[in-house]
Amino acid sequence: MPFQQGSARTRQRTVLLVGIVVLLVALVLAVVLASVLTHGKPEISPKMMKWKDRGTTKNLQEVILGRCYNYVMAQYPELGDKDCQKIWESLKHAFVYKNPCNITSEDYQPLLELASHPIPCNKSLFWSKTNDLAHRYTKSNQNFLTLEDTLLGYMADRVSWCGDPSAPGINYESCPKRSECERNPRSVFWKMASKMFAEAACGVVQVMLNGSVEAGAFRSSSIFGSIEIFNLNPDKVSAVHIWLMHDIGGPQSESCSGHSIKRLKSILEERNFMITCEDNYRPVQLLQCVHNPDHADCRPCTNAT
Repeated sequence: MPFQQGSARTRQRTVLLVGIVVLLVALVLAVVLASVLTHGKPEISPKMMKWKDRGTTKNLQEVILGRCYNYVMAQYPELGDKDCQKIWESLKHAFVYKNPCNITSEDYQPLLELASHPIPCNKSLFWSKTNDLAHRYTKSNQNFLTLEDTLLGYMADRVSWCGDPSAPGINYESCPKRSECERNPRSVFWKMASKMFAEAACGVVQVMLNGSVEAGAFRSSSIFGSIEIFNLNPDKVSAVHIWLMHDIGGPQSESCSGHSIKRLKSILEERNFMITCEDNYRPVQLLQCVHNPDHADCRPCTNAT
């Protein structure tokens, strides 16, 4: 009888231990399964998403290096001490193998330090909605420089790039637009480059705006309206000259007395800048007329006799 009671107790302990072990195993499996279903899933690579903007420019390294060498050796040999290979490596390091929606200003800081150079006083030309005209003008008149005429802007102009956490670290298929994520590689780059360009301006600066835009020539959401205007230094910049250009034959939606120009003038006055505004600055308008010389807007003014 005692033997039977002892055997019963042993069986009870065994059953209890087996039950505990089964429970522990079940708990471990539950934790592992939960981990797999939530945090344990492999991160979906941004490359697997189809972004709305074009992908990284093919042969990006060759494009950047070629532009850099051309700029510092052919166009501005006084900048010959710039190390184009280091500049490329710095740009590459800023975005390769990184989530294209998580780029920071710190990523580009080394690049800006390597590629920056002084901007002569009275030469800075800012623009908004006049991209083609502003750059045609600076190509024909070496007295002015846009951001795209600096080393940084020249290398990056009309070039696209973005990274991806998975190999090969660069997405050649598509890149995110600003509307998809604001901290994408190109948006962060151009914001930083624009800020640096504005901070370097001195003397009289020029701003070329489009008076044929129905929504207004000055837009607070533009790079000029949100970044460059607030990084002009009143201690270095003596005056801001606004050139309000209208498309040849196009609508004249706004003049220098228009509502958005008044808003721009108010911002500049609050920052203690002297301001002038001229409708259809003649040297720039003459450049417009090269392609349409017979249009009424291009006829020389004649005095009544």
